[in-house]
Amino acid sequence: MPFYYGYYGSYYMIGTVLVILAALLALWAQMKVQSTYSRYKKIPNSKGMTGAQIAREILDSEGLRHVEIFEVQGLLSDHYDPRNQSISLSRDIYHGTSLAALAVAAHECGHAIQYKEKYVPITMRNAILPIANIGQYLGWFAIMIGLILGRNQIAWIGFFAMCGILLFQIVTLPVEFDASGRALRILKAHYLTSDEYVGARKMLSAAAMTYVAAMISTLMSMLRIFLIILGNSRDD
Repeated sequence: MPFYYGYYGSYYMIGTVLVILAALLALWAQMKVQSTYSRYKKIPNSKGMTGAQIAREILDSEGLRHVEIFEVQGLLSDHYDPRNQSISLSRDIYHGTSLAALAVAAHECGHAIQYKEKYVPITMRNAILPIANIGQYLGWFAIMIGLILGRNQIAWIGFFAMCGILLFQIVTLPVEFDASGRALRILKAHYLTSDEYVGARKMLSAAAMTYVAAMISTLMSMLRIFLIILGNSRDD
């Protein structure tokens, strides 16, 4: 007697393939940003300024003198924290005088400027975040309970609850692209030569791909869950 997967088995296999492809894309994006960073961290900027110095000048010129800059541990662990209005730069970025250091530091300043100007996508992202966090945990729980008990309605509720994660990542894309765009305009106008600008742009473009890959990975995971629930429903 041949083994029969049914809709559940077929959809599960399709979903698994999609997730594997998304994982490979995410791996490629991470390798791309690492290789690009390794390349441009070796090229010094013509101004001889560190990432911390550039960040301080940009913030001051934007009327953000109250925003503090801290050095933190880790590789490319740089971020802007709106809660205490501070920028954290990893050691290589904080002290580095490379094109990569300037690009990353300026990018984080771009986020600070977004908050100052009340940039709409970042306001939307902050509003979605708590919903996404709650949906991530309750959604998984509802999906597992629904599938185990054969209650597909509960599983669908969990699926839609988890869609907040995908929405958060989609809204994150314009936030990151805009911060990079602001950084590059400032760097081009005041700090970098035309050749240096190309390097800074490549660095930030590679970093942006990690957000695109993360969003696609989540999309594929959600599609896999969708197919599993759909297959389970059709097999009933």
